[in-house]
Amino acid sequence: MKVILYDLGSEYEALIESKCDRALAADGKYAPCQGCFGCWTKHPAECFMKDKLRRVCRLIGRADELVIVTKNLYGGYSAAVKNVLDRSIGTSTPFSTYRGRQMHHTLRYGKHDLWKVVVYGEVSETEKDTFRYMAERNAVNDGYERSEVVFLEDMAELEAAL
Repeated sequence: MKVILYDLGSEYEALIESKCDRALAADGKYAPCQGCFGCWTKHPAECFMKDKLRRVCRLIGRADELVIVTKNLYGGYSAAVKNVLDRSIGTSTPFSTYRGRQMHHTLRYGKHDLWKVVVYGEVSETEKDTFRYMAERNAVNDGYERSEVVFLEDMAELEAAL
């Protein structure tokens, strides 16, 4: 299943939905993570907050391919996208294991294929390096076999990047 998480306006909704199985708008119409870890322990993969991200762990956890479309924010995800990713911590468990000779949390949903980040807005070379490294580390931590980062020069390139 291909999931696209995006922070673009509603004018891109139809395009994005045509390119995936499930689309998730990081539109800010949800609460930020409270850090209670209930989605890890009390009610696995489900947030106690009753908003549109209540089951985001299950959606992202079952994705074979996760495409994140985000505006550059100093070499990182936009605040809206980061908020959704924070709420998806329940895709793993509180237990640890070794993957690639490094300690990581045990995956609740198993391995995935591609963690892809599509970045728009002004991006310096240093920020590009930061994005590449962050995407690679996020992919490893969340059990993705590979990562990819695409930097858009123009929003007309979005369709091809998805």
